[in-house]
Amino acid sequence: MAISLSLTVNGKPVTAEVEPHTLLVQFLREQLRLTGTHVGCDTAQCGACTVHLNGRAIKSCNQLAVQCEGMDVTTIEGLAAASGNNSANNSGNGTLHPMQAAFRECHGLQCGFCTPGMVMSAIALATEKPGLTEADVRAGLDGNLCRCTGYHNIVKAVLEGAEGMRAGAAAPATSAASAT
Repeated sequence: MAISLSLTVNGKPVTAEVEPHTLLVQFLREQLRLTGTHVGCDTAQCGACTVHLNGRAIKSCNQLAVQCEGMDVTTIEGLAAASGNNSANNSGNGTLHPMQAAFRECHGLQCGFCTPGMVMSAIALATEKPGLTEADVRAGLDGNLCRCTGYHNIVKAVLEGAEGMRAGAAAPATSAASAT
């Protein structure tokens, strides 16, 4: 028995039919083809499936899709538009979110499997706690596992990304028309 589901995903309204037992991660990957959200453990232990639900980081492998009725979901694919780093029309010009850029610049990834979940968790952490310290980052990412790195560059990336987020929030907004 399929259930009708309406929610917003990466700023766009979505309506779909889902089975009652469909997990949010399955819905995102299999029905919406947003494969940046990874399935690592299916037990909410690794954090590879982390997305934002109404602005809060959650592990989508233990959230039923139907529980998200009317809510706003942001995946790794929706970060640039959500961050305001795109052009005025949010057309997706390829600009990375400051946290994504920091992970790239600080070499905060190796194989990349955990990276989307790490980035989503890091953004939520930086938003909740603007004056992050290294200890805050290490404690805040406790639920996200990386099997490749020693976390040193991930922590460095989160701190740099948080600084970039603060700098971006402090910068005055400019429209495409005023930039010409």
